Amino acid sequence: MSQPQSLNQQISGKKPGTADSRSPTQAQTVALDVGGTAMKGVVLSGSTVVGYHRWPTPRQEGPDAVVKAVISAVDDLLTKAPDARAVGLVVPGLVDDKAGTAIYSENIGWHDVPFVKLVTEHTGLPVGFGHDVRAGGLAERTFGAARGQDDVLFMPIGTGISGAMFVEGHAIANKYAGEIGHLDVGSGELCACGAIGCLETVATGPSIARRYNRLTGSSIEGAKPVAERMAAGDPAAARVWHEAAENIARALAAYVSLLAPQLIVIGGGLSSAGDTLLKPVEAELRRMLVWQQVPQLVTAALGDNAACLGAGIMATQALP
Repeated sequence: MSQPQSLNQQISGKKPGTADSRSPTQAQTVALDVGGTAMKGVVLSGSTVVGYHRWPTPRQEGPDAVVKAVISAVDDLLTKAPDARAVGLVVPGLVDDKAGTAIYSENIGWHDVPFVKLVTEHTGLPVGFGHDVRAGGLAERTFGAARGQDDVLFMPIGTGISGAMFVEGHAIANKYAGEIGHLDVGSGELCACGAIGCLETVATGPSIARRYNRLTGSSIEGAKPVAERMAAGDPAAARVWHEAAENIARALAAYVSLLAPQLIVIGGGLSSAGDTLLKPVEAELRRMLVWQQVPQLVTAALGDNAACLGAGIMATQALP
């Protein structure tokens, strides 16, 4: 296990072990971010990361298997943190934070799962619960790339696409808000949500791989091999990647026209492509925006750990 490191140290580069005056408590907590492909966990002591942990999300086995895997992952985290005083849990899809319920996830397939009740009864601990993307946005605005910014869109791109929105310093918490992945970008393809043309049909990791495989007869998985083949001069890969970037920009142009963010933070697995993704998206966005102010585009400072760290903040907020 790596040496413990505070969230602020991760961003500022301070040496592990440096006191963190902004830490409200040194209570130990655990947190879990349930994604469509992997579950990411963290053990925290105050705002100091003790360790990160991962498990596969068994969504091919059905939603009940995923719920069991969530409980098992929480148990695993608690064995690593026997003194934990609270649990943070964030999940994808339509989420009712106040009721503590995962209403629906198209990628996982569950309906009305009372996660707060299940985890509280199972562990006997208070639970901070919420939406994975809003948790990631909370972490990026608290510790990461969006610190000090009042008008921000945090948009992770992975198995799905969603957005955490901050407007004039206020987080938009409406459970139906932020579904930028379901803007119609005119792809003409059927989305898992049942609509036609959603951004998610052309710009997620799985959809980029699927479109490349359809063009070439390949059987790759995820967006990373497409980016690698594009770098090697593959025209089919370049076409699929450019179409993904163009459609991301199209959805962002609609968002910019409505809410005029100062900053857009791109997170999720696709953000690991860095400028390979950001540069074509920004070029297309500048082309599409005629008079609007073009926001700054950056990758998430917390990488794909943003949501589990946000869940850690929620766990701290749930402490009695």
